[in-house]
Amino acid sequence: GLVPGLLNLGNTCFMNSLLQGLSSCPSFIRWLEEFTAQYGTEQGKSQEHHQCLSVTLLQLLRALSCQEVTEDDVLDASCLLDVLRMNRWQISSFEEQDAHELFHVLTSSLEDERDRQPRVTHLFDVHSLEQPEITQKQISCRTRGSLPPVSNHWKSQHPFHGRLTSNMVCKHCEHQSPVRFDTFDSLSLSIPAAVWGRPMTLDHCLHHFISSESVKDVVCDNCTKIQAEGILNGQSIENQKTTFVKQLKLGKLPQCLCIHLQRLSWSNQGTPLKRHEHVQFNEFLVMDIYKYRVPGPKSRQEQLSQKSSEETTPGIKDGRAGKPSDAEPPAGTKPLFMNGASSSSSPSFLMSPGTFPLASLPECRAPLYLYRLMAVVVHHGDMHSGHFVTFRRAPGARGSQWLWISDESVRRATLHEVLAASAYLLFYERVHGRAQPQSPAQP
Repeated sequence: GLVPGLLNLGNTCFMNSLLQGLSSCPSFIRWLEEFTAQYGTEQGKSQEHHQCLSVTLLQLLRALSCQEVTEDDVLDASCLLDVLRMNRWQISSFEEQDAHELFHVLTSSLEDERDRQPRVTHLFDVHSLEQPEITQKQISCRTRGSLPPVSNHWKSQHPFHGRLTSNMVCKHCEHQSPVRFDTFDSLSLSIPAAVWGRPMTLDHCLHHFISSESVKDVVCDNCTKIQAEGILNGQSIENQKTTFVKQLKLGKLPQCLCIHLQRLSWSNQGTPLKRHEHVQFNEFLVMDIYKYRVPGPKSRQEQLSQKSSEETTPGIKDGRAGKPSDAEPPAGTKPLFMNGASSSSSPSFLMSPGTFPLASLPECRAPLYLYRLMAVVVHHGDMHSGHFVTFRRAPGARGSQWLWISDESVRRATLHEVLAASAYLLFYERVHGRAQPQSPAQP
């Protein structure tokens, strides 16, 4: 009833822990299956095919999620290191490495592999079909009979791909610059300074991530234009520099959400230190208040919802960034959802294992961007040496059962033990809550 362990090849616990975490994300495995299916059966027999990162990774994740029958209790993942080295990554299995850094190596390598694939000529590409070297017989063969559907997954991003929005507002004239979008594969959250007597929660880290900050000496085109209109005789003026308020939000939330808690800090002497404090997190994660919304006419219901969100998100007022804030919400306010808080005011379904009774929640309170915890990677030790272990869900129908895995050692664990862990990486997978039609602005 357990999953296979992974052989430690020296200091490869960083790789073993990450593979166990990724194997607990069904959406990522399905994407790899669709991705590798396009190589074709004949090409799949070639040596080049077996050297692809996507194929090697899929075989490992399927074995770790018990989708492939294996008689081995302990698997060898050295093939993954071999493929990464062939892709010119310098990874030593005998040195201390970082699981989060390896995660980005894998996602960036998968993106490179996708970009290297040749694009299939569409049958309606008349210019290509009318080339002199293509005869009428070849054209008729290509257009007759049943053709396999050409998947567009080569252009699709992996499930961890998301987008951040960066919003800049001038504090002088309140002019808003065009929203900028940046991609991310994981959310790297710093841990804010703790308040004595209060536990640190995942919500505090998320609020700190999206809290507004002041950026000085930024050229404001609107202020420059206003200043120029007030000057006669066509005198030229210099670009007006003002202070802008910058705020990040999540423009596109991924299907699989990887959260990295930054535990690296620096002493006054410049030496690296590890932060060991516990950050509370829950089995379910609600991301609605961190999602970027396209400005537009608001209904009465949306206004009430925004007002509630503003009360729980310091530094945000009517879509304009306010004062820079700390990670603590104002006193006397109760967030609609408290991700990671263990108080009795939290919705009961966020603190209990198993399914969540969304039907029992009012429509206005039912979350749209709801995530379920799939795996937790923990680092024991300090900045110079240590060991990575993983808490993950058992695959398939036994998804309510948690497992603790340290290389080749595998045992059962409880949800209470998982939530008490000092997390380094958190893997969440989105579950669809209330049904709502999605527009391009709200993927």
